[in-house]
Amino acid sequence: MASKANASKTPWQDSLESTCHGLQIAAPVFQIVSDRRGGRTAWSSRVTVYGVTHDARFWYDGKHVNNAKEDAAEVAYKWLNGSSSNPSSPSTTRSGW
Repeated sequence: MASKANASKTPWQDSLESTCHGLQIAAPVFQIVSDRRGGRTAWSSRVTVYGVTHDARFWYDGKHVNNAKEDAAEVAYKWLNGSSSNPSSPSTTRSGW
């Protein structure tokens, strides 16, 4: 059994990358974004998959930028696999509507 120390610290990013590879589409491209808020800067992420950009749902402290990437990866992964209520998801798009 693998220890927690050996467990991936990027499970959503890894799952998204693997799914893209399995579907033979381009690898996800992440972008880090920032927003100055008073005396601090908040950080978030977005990821482009299959030509669609997905934003992370939350903003994070600079020490937790990887959490922002995980958040965006989760959103994109769920969209790509049709687990989202997003009407533009590939699995829910209806041609002719």
